[in-house]
Amino acid sequence: MSKHRSRYREASGAEGSFQPGSRRTVLANLKGITSKRVMDLAEYEALLVVQERYITSLTADTQITTSLICQMHADWLGEIYAWAGKYRTVELQKSGFSWPPAFRVAENMMIFERDYLSRLTPCRPYALETVAEAIARVHAELLLIHPFRDGNGRLARWLADIMAAQAGYPIPGYGFVGRGSVERRRLYIAAVGQGYVQNYAPLIVFFVEAILRGAR
Repeated sequence: MSKHRSRYREASGAEGSFQPGSRRTVLANLKGITSKRVMDLAEYEALLVVQERYITSLTADTQITTSLICQMHADWLGEIYAWAGKYRTVELQKSGFSWPPAFRVAENMMIFERDYLSRLTPCRPYALETVAEAIARVHAELLLIHPFRDGNGRLARWLADIMAAQAGYPIPGYGFVGRGSVERRRLYIAAVGQGYVQNYAPLIVFFVEAILRGAR
């Protein structure tokens, strides 16, 4: 058993369903969308709307909890997917990597809240590297659990934005579009993978640079 899997318990399960007519490119959804391009835009616009709404409800003293994370996911994708805000019931794999099993998600999220969220949020105005480390730990551990059917990466980056703002820093500039975006995305994915085995250093560097980029 690999090192990252030893921290969370595993099993196997069912596959997810796709929207009829989408050629397995779009998950089954409430809007009947069959085009990936249209779905990407719908999810993006919904995220912008909900992020704007949360600006007024989250403060520097907001404790991030698993319940809040579920509510954020539901508020974002609730009009698109029936499973929004609910822990996944399917097994997920990508490029040969399998995330911990669905039936352990609730338990793993309880561990995550106890060991990470309760200790690292609300994110206080410490030195930049200290804040980046807190963000990196929460980020990697949430992505390792992968609690939802979809949207985990974007939700994790939204939480990173919240934590940076709580600490008085600019919203991270991820640099995933434009010049140099391919390399930055590659470094990010590699850093997240290192975070899965509790080597947070690359992800800390990534968030330090992203926050500094956001300041510019």
